Amino acid sequence: MLTLDVVPERSLGCEQWEFVLGMHFCQAVAIIQSQVGIIKGVQVLYSDKNPLDIDLILDLPQDGIRFIFHPVYQRLKMIEIVNLKNIKLKYWQVFNTIHSYKCLCSTYKYHNGMVFNAPEVMPTIQQVEHTFGATHPGVFDAEKQTFTLNFRGISFCFNVDSKFQAGSAQCGLGSLQFASGTSPNVSRVIIFSGSPLPGQDILNIPSHPLSCYKGLSYLERLEVQRDLKNTKGFLIQLYLEGSGSNRGRKVTYNREINFGMSCQDVTSMLGTPSQVFYKSEDKMKIHSPNVHRHISVPRRSDYFFNYFTLGFDILFDAKTHKIKKFIVHTNFPGHYNFNIYHRCEFSIALTSEKSKYNLSNDSKKYDKKSKPIIVNTFTKWDEISERLKHSERPVVLNRGSSENSTNPFGSTFCYGYQDMVFEVMQNQHIASITFYKNDIEDDV
Repeated sequence: MLTLDVVPERSLGCEQWEFVLGMHFCQAVAIIQSQVGIIKGVQVLYSDKNPLDIDLILDLPQDGIRFIFHPVYQRLKMIEIVNLKNIKLKYWQVFNTIHSYKCLCSTYKYHNGMVFNAPEVMPTIQQVEHTFGATHPGVFDAEKQTFTLNFRGISFCFNVDSKFQAGSAQCGLGSLQFASGTSPNVSRVIIFSGSPLPGQDILNIPSHPLSCYKGLSYLERLEVQRDLKNTKGFLIQLYLEGSGSNRGRKVTYNREINFGMSCQDVTSMLGTPSQVFYKSEDKMKIHSPNVHRHISVPRRSDYFFNYFTLGFDILFDAKTHKIKKFIVHTNFPGHYNFNIYHRCEFSIALTSEKSKYNLSNDSKKYDKKSKPIIVNTFTKWDEISERLKHSERPVVLNRGSSENSTNPFGSTFCYGYQDMVFEVMQNQHIASITFYKNDIEDDV
């Protein structure tokens, strides 16, 4: 049985780890992976068809906990404890001893809280009142037969029978009367950010907390810089924890990365990559018209700088050590690379090559076809493909065909357009975009 500290409006955790509101999905998964043998039977719940409309959930059924992530931002927005029989809970009051955010991250682990749920402590209304103090009158839902008690950053739900009268809740917590003469136990605990408004869902999406930065850089936004049909590079806004006088604060920087820059230039701009990966093969190489030229020349290994928290990769030429390719990742659930990268929020302005074929007497129709096409992380391929003069037949990409690997998510489809390759999932969402420089001839 897990013994966890509840910090309203902040977190659920223990001395070894802490799930903090606002943390990225990848960071939450990393905690679970570090607790193999302790946290078991974890499930990832998501919608294949509507991944941007339905919450992304980490479900721990054996422990009775659900971590709910915003489907667009992929940050933890709510923690639900739905089975209190499988867990021991303590309330830890942040404001009693903590005076700074930085102090909170380290001091929290060493304080014992007040137990309000355990095999020997039943989570009744009286126990909640004793632990958390007085609050506003609860909210009774006659249709669901539930009574909810709201505090700032935390709510307690009780299942009650049909004999309960809503009017008995008007005088506050201590005035509740039940026909059976016994108080119901808490059936669900919800930890969230802010204060819930009557009749509204919990909508606050907490920002990425400083305690989760871990000395790394994160992407705010990325704009693809283009000149006619060619990509020049990326204009990147990133954020990290400051140093010196800015220590304990979020600071942002703008960086510009262009084709032809050296690996030293990139490192000075973006910092050390999460991983350096050397290519051993290129299965798309067969589609190149120059694939069989100079075949006797020993091939050098091009290498990637993988920036997982920024959501993109940079490929360097093995001979010149300069940028020859960029790849951005959207991190949609149901994709082979899901949870490796943070979501890259990018935008690209494209011109339609099909506009010249759409001349008609209807000037409005021509104007519509001539407008720039804005592609971002959340654009679906079928919304833009009609206006792009892309390769008609896609290349089918099935990563499971590699030796000693499986792909339970199925194939994706790669469409070429100008100097880009769009990898499209079966639900029409874009999984990744590869940008390459047309005038660079690959070494073979």
